[in-house]
Amino acid sequence: MFLLVVYSEQFYAILPGVVPPYQKHWDIATEPPPEADQELSRYSILSNRPILRRILYQRGYTTAEAAQSFIEAKPPLGNAPENLLGMQQAVDRIRYAIRHHERIAIYGDYDADGVTATALLTHSLGGLGADVRGYIPNRFDEGYGLNIDALTSLREAGVRLVITVDCGMRSLREVNHARQIGLDLIITDHHSPGGEQLDALAVINPKQEGDLYPDKRLAGVGLAYKLACALLEPDGASYDPDAPAGQYLDLVALGTITDLAPLVGENRSLVRAGLEQIRHPHRQGVQSLIGAAQINAARITSEQVSFALGPRLNAAGRLESALAALNLLLATQVDEAARLAQLLDNQNRERQQITRQIQAHAEQVALAQDPEALVLIAVDESYNPGVIGLAASRLTEQYYRPAIVATRGDEFTRASCRSIPEFHITHALDECADLLVQHGGHSAAAGFTVHNDNLPELIERLQTIASRQLADLDLRHSLRVDALVSLSDLRPELLRDLNALQPTGVDNPPAVFASKGLKVLRSRKVGKDMAHLKLTVTDGRITYDAIAFRQGHWQEDMPPLVDLVYTFEANEYNGFTSLQLNVRDIRKASV
Repeated sequence: MFLLVVYSEQFYAILPGVVPPYQKHWDIATEPPPEADQELSRYSILSNRPILRRILYQRGYTTAEAAQSFIEAKPPLGNAPENLLGMQQAVDRIRYAIRHHERIAIYGDYDADGVTATALLTHSLGGLGADVRGYIPNRFDEGYGLNIDALTSLREAGVRLVITVDCGMRSLREVNHARQIGLDLIITDHHSPGGEQLDALAVINPKQEGDLYPDKRLAGVGLAYKLACALLEPDGASYDPDAPAGQYLDLVALGTITDLAPLVGENRSLVRAGLEQIRHPHRQGVQSLIGAAQINAARITSEQVSFALGPRLNAAGRLESALAALNLLLATQVDEAARLAQLLDNQNRERQQITRQIQAHAEQVALAQDPEALVLIAVDESYNPGVIGLAASRLTEQYYRPAIVATRGDEFTRASCRSIPEFHITHALDECADLLVQHGGHSAAAGFTVHNDNLPELIERLQTIASRQLADLDLRHSLRVDALVSLSDLRPELLRDLNALQPTGVDNPPAVFASKGLKVLRSRKVGKDMAHLKLTVTDGRITYDAIAFRQGHWQEDMPPLVDLVYTFEANEYNGFTSLQLNVRDIRKASV
């Protein structure tokens, strides 16, 4: 960690226009007008919770009905599975395959979203009597998504129907190959479609043209769940854990959170129900995973899934094969589940070490080769392709620029991309499609394969596109602050109020507060590498401890008075719970 901080300070000096991580823009929300506050107060739960009303108003929930729907995590209207284009064709074909004892393969991606979706459909179809198997491609040998060799092997093994999960939307060549060899394909995928028309038996993706499904933000595992609901619950999707499809809500929550899908709309409904199931785990693999992470199952939050469980599920596919993660989620025996959970835990530790090394090197390469680049790019033949996406995320987080980290092979370069809201990375790659062997992804994350001979031109084109879209913008992190408060507002009951925002995550972050003119009573560096900052602050009446991760550099020149942006949280340590501020940013006091 300390090396990364040193690199950052070294290279900020040579990267014009890049704002260090401690110089962020604070976007402090204004208070709602009195009539809006009065409208939200009509919802009885909000009548005596003024700060929660302010937060909901700033997030777009401006009526009592909208606030109630959000807090109760009501799914949107029109969310029945049959409203997804292609669903009925898929259900009819699967039922035919089951009746005629045809072999079915669930073909998933090797990340947590794909693995949980594969486990969900493998188990649910198996429960219906299907002859079904899961198939996860090897990241290193086969690459992302559908591949022709795998489809051929499945057909030779007697498989007649392949159902993809979390992949397939841009696999035109592979879909055509499946048709040629007599393999029926059902595509379920949440990634942005390409411009081509897929000749599959059915395509289930709310983002495809002509699909009227109201929520376009479901993760791959969310779509797998909708397919399971259509098969198991003819009357529609259920959020009841006791319903036939409800037993898979834990998998939906794991995959949706880890894939960084927005936790609003239907995802919020699914994840809230799934977290409740995870807190009382009935799946042996999930219980063993929780044990390996050493967290309290009864109090698991979306943040703990994101930072503790998800990375362990992802670790297998990043370093070796994701089959270990799939087998864990399908395991029924305690010994087998415990063994696999420990394997994933060990792989996650190894992944962390490799990631730190690649992050430091990629940062140095990206900034040294072109300090003025709007897209940060690092390419090296030594990079482990399983963790380059994490390195790209770190670059984007650190410098607020689109970032590409790639592994160069003998003939092809394979890359992972991460981006910022101002730059849709997949659309940018679409403009360069003639240079690419394969590409796909979301607005904020994508991947591509390019022939080495085309890499220089690709880089030049991407920089040109970025210059066209970003050159005139003020590119720096913006911290959205829900409310400017005094420390006196931070009462224990406020944590109860903030719990109504759960589950929090993408597009529904934890509440963020700002307080100004706080006196620093004590401060010191903490952590193994002394990269973090522990401090105690007061407004003269109320005193709070605070932790500021990756902000230890402030200790050398700590102002006597500071403004803070932070989240308010309960800190549990050695069986003792205290309230603290988790600091997002620090400034010398402006007043």
